[in-house]
Amino acid sequence: MPKNFKEELVFTGLIAGMMVFVMTMYNVFKASGINMESWGNVATGFPLALLVAVILDLALVGPLAKKIVFSHISKKNLQPSPAQLGIFISLFMILGMVTLMSIFGIVMEGTPTADSLLLLYGKTWFLNIIVALPLQLFLVGPSSRFIFAKIYR
Repeated sequence: MPKNFKEELVFTGLIAGMMVFVMTMYNVFKASGINMESWGNVATGFPLALLVAVILDLALVGPLAKKIVFSHISKKNLQPSPAQLGIFISLFMILGMVTLMSIFGIVMEGTPTADSLLLLYGKTWFLNIIVALPLQLFLVGPSSRFIFAKIYR
């Protein structure tokens, strides 16, 4: 795990880069199918989505997720293993990032009518969480930790 701000930036870049790229592909392909235009939309949408995700991760979601997990641990006087701690933080990070990045995706696609906005958000959030949870817990998280360990340890 990161021990300073520079390492935090690298670790966040690894995770956010992989998550944003795959989730961008998922959402674009889900909306438009897989074709050359869709690949172009992924390529043009990825940089801004990555920037927004990194800012949200570092400034809001990451600190909030850690605060929630660590306050719960101290209240209950728990002693989780490092793996358990990582999973708990990842779960709260996924919930927060899907919640906020789903809004970002809807805004980038153009705002629907006010009466359908809540329904669209609920559907978008649900479809994103069912992909983001296993993606982060089983592929992106472990591969990011592996790459990070190879770089820094």
